Parts: sequence; C-alpha cells; structure tokens
Amino acid sequence: MPLETPARIVRELTSRGYNADREAVTLLASAPDPGTALERAVESAPEDALKLSVEHVRTVLNDSSDGARDPSASGGVSAAKSTADATSSPVETKGSVSRSPTEQSVDILNDMTGASTGTGEYDDFVTVFRDRFQRLSGKLRGRVNTRPTNAVASMPGGSDAAIVGMISDIRSTASGHWLVELEDTNGTFPCLIMKDREFASVVDELLLDETIAVEGTLSDDAGILFVDSLHFPDVPRTYRPSTADRHVQAALISDVHVGSQEFMADAWHRFANWLHTEEAEHVEYLLICGDMVEGVGIYPNQDEELDIIDIFEQYEEFSEYLKEVPGDLEIVMIPGNHDAVRLAEPQPGFDDELRSIMDVHDAKITSNPSTVTIEGVSVLMYHGVSLDEVIAELPAEKASYEEPHKAMYQLLKKRHVAPQYGGHTRVAPEEKDYLVIDEVPDIFHTGHVHKLGFGKYHNVLAMNSGCWQAQTDFQKSVNIDPDSGFAPIVDLDTLDVTVRKFV
Repeated sequence: MPLETPARIVRELTSRGYNADREAVTLLASAPDPGTALERAVESAPEDALKLSVEHVRTVLNDSSDGARDPSASGGVSAAKSTADATSSPVETKGSVSRSPTEQSVDILNDMTGASTGTGEYDDFVTVFRDRFQRLSGKLRGRVNTRPTNAVASMPGGSDAAIVGMISDIRSTASGHWLVELEDTNGTFPCLIMKDREFASVVDELLLDETIAVEGTLSDDAGILFVDSLHFPDVPRTYRPSTADRHVQAALISDVHVGSQEFMADAWHRFANWLHTEEAEHVEYLLICGDMVEGVGIYPNQDEELDIIDIFEQYEEFSEYLKEVPGDLEIVMIPGNHDAVRLAEPQPGFDDELRSIMDVHDAKITSNPSTVTIEGVSVLMYHGVSLDEVIAELPAEKASYEEPHKAMYQLLKKRHVAPQYGGHTRVAPEEKDYLVIDEVPDIFHTGHVHKLGFGKYHNVLAMNSGCWQAQTDFQKSVNIDPDSGFAPIVDLDTLDVTVRKFV
C-alpha cells in the first residue's frame, strides 16, 4: 500500500493500534521511503506506547539515515528490502513489450486551457452565441439558399423561402402540428411543420438553441413559413475517416473515479498488467475521457461513499495507479464533472498544482472538449455531461442510457457537443464557442454516463467507454447500472473495436 500521504499514514497507524503527533506524521510522510520508516517506527516503539511522538520518529529517521551511510550497522538487509517493496509507492513502469515510440504522434487542437476570457457578463453570452450561429449556419448555407428573417418577412405571400436559424421555441398547435420559431441575427420567424409530413417525426429530435435550416412556402399573409424540408449541420453521409498507416491501437477509457469506495482497483490492476503483455503490444495510446477521481461534494451524501476525502490525495492516488501502465504509452487526459475544475464547459485542463501531481509518464492534459490527432486519426474527446440532457429530451429509441452512442449521434448531427443552453449542462461564455464541432472527427469519444456503447454514424466511430467504478448507492437511487471494468481497444488502421473486460 503506498504511504506517501499523511492521511494514509494515519490510517495505517490506526489499523495497528497507534496514534501519532501531527508533526510525527508529517516526518514519516516526508521520509525518502515512508513505508519503511513507518515499519521501523512501529517496531521500535515502546511496548506500552499508544502514540508515536515526534522525538521517537525523529530518532528512527536519524538512525535510518546513519544505517544507510554505514552498511555494516544494518542487520537483516533482505527483510528490510522486502518490507520496502511491499509498502513503498509504485515507480513509473517502463514498456515491457515492443512498441514504436519513435513513430508515435500526438497533436492537440481546440485546447482552451489558459485562454479563458469570459467574465459572465451579458455581452459575453451574446458573443459566444453569435460565434456559434455564424459557424454552424455556414455549414448549412452551402446546401440551402437561405435569406435573413427580416428579408423573408418582406417577401410576398406564397413565395418559396428558406431560413437558417437557432431554435428559440418549439410548441404544438391545437391541430397537432408543430410551430418552430427560428432566430437569426436579424430577428425571428415562425415555421410550421405539418404533422402529416414524412419528416415530421424529426421534430422529436429538435433541441432549443440548436441551429437548423428549413425550406418551404410562405403563407398567404407571409406570416408563417410552411416547412417542406429540414436540414441539420450534420456529418456528410459521404464522409470517409482517416486511418493510421500502420497497425497501432488506442485504449479508450473514462470515469476512473479513484477516491470512491466503489473504485475497482483489482480491475485496474488487471488492465494495467495486460498492457504489459504481448497481446497488448500494439496498444500505444491511452485516452482518458474525464473523471479521473471521484471528487468531493458532487452529489448528496457523497462523503459517505468516499474512500479518500481529500481532493488532492485523490489525485495523488490516481497518479499511483497511472504509474502501473507502461511508460512508453502516449497518454492524453481531459477533465470531467467530478474533477477539480470549473463545471461550466469548456473546462480548462487543470491548474498547475494538479498537473504536477498527475505528471506521470509525461501524460498530456488538455481541455474538455479537445480534438486529439493520433497517427493521423482525429479523436474528439468530450466528457459527456450533455448526454444526460439529450437522453432526457429525446425519445428512448433515439437516445438512451442503454445505448449512449445513439445520443452521441445526435451531437454529431447537430455539430455541437452541448447544443441546448440553460438546462443541466453549464456553459461558460468565451470569445468563441469551443463546443462547436468544426471538423468532423474520425472518432468521437465520451464517458460520463458509465455505460458502454459504440457504433458508427456516417462512418464516424462513436464510443462511450464505460467506467471503473461499481454501482454506488446514489446510482442505485437513480436506477443506473454501470458498465464497469471495460477497456475498448480501437485499431487505428481500420477503426475496428475490440472490448476487453477486466472484471
């Protein structure tokens, strides 16, 4: 058991029937080998002692230092070595199979860490929504000959017209038709979708604030557009993803939740050990899509389910587990809603203190969302909080927790990872909307919902990678049955998927 933090040292001493002065604990934690120092302090404690004093610990540490300088003063070398091996912090493991680090390549786009400019003022929200509209409407204007809402309003009744706008309202009429109000930078215009239209069922997929285009005919008084067709920004059906030039694989995981009593440490150990085998020799990338730790104060009574109550100690423990994976893997991580960053998206990729704690194997940390290109294959990494909203708003056959990849299809269709504003997903206004999907990714990787699901949407691989946490009491209360201990492995040369199970 690693004993490099004061809290773990206190727990270990308590389990052996001892207490200790605060300064004594600090001295043990700062020792070169805390585990061995604790063993020696306990072994040499007076028989009737219930508390380790500062003086006693200092004497033990000084004696250990003298013994290190004079080998002849030390007896039982093999026993001391065995104790140290059993209790000291894991070292960063090296690669144990043949990998090709010289051929590995990682490029990160859309990282907004350190570039946040929003202050939360009204003008900031206007700026980010205008940016969103300009970029998404641009993807539609190439397919539909649209006009601004004020220009359509001045056209004669019965004219053919097309509008691109953000949805500001959706409501049903007394006759069962749908009235969708679209807004652009010039105003708003009502559009009527008749219930007998072939595409009428698509109304079930619409979310407030997303950008669409419609074509149709104006009413006689030019006050309403009767919709004949509806268009999303969408991924082109002809899209062809890029692939790697060699046989190389990436492990896509998410929601590790170290610090929770339900963190599946044994499954993680098996996963890390497998990565050192010949069977995993082609796995050269590890992409972690948020929620490295359980966090603190995330949901009601969470403290009752925590194994580690200090947020910094949670990240220290996570780093110990990360040390177990091969050192020649390229690791990329983004934060999630349980991590110690702001909740509003986009989420910066941690502050310097947490980055220094997680600086294992030179792991790359970027913001949520970010696009990571590995071996020429672009991977859009997004933790996935908005999936809750999509699943809540859409019919079960189009988005559900049992098939989370279908909810991801909706985000790809809308070309935005969090299209609806004002609901469960918090959005931070920036100079640009970092949540727009500008370029079509080859792989779309999310987590958050703790369910495993994957499929292809217009040739884009959508992957929700499950979790490493067993069902918590809170999850039971909201009827979430997690898919835990899975590691999807993607062949980057074919985009084929193999799911490995470690439970």
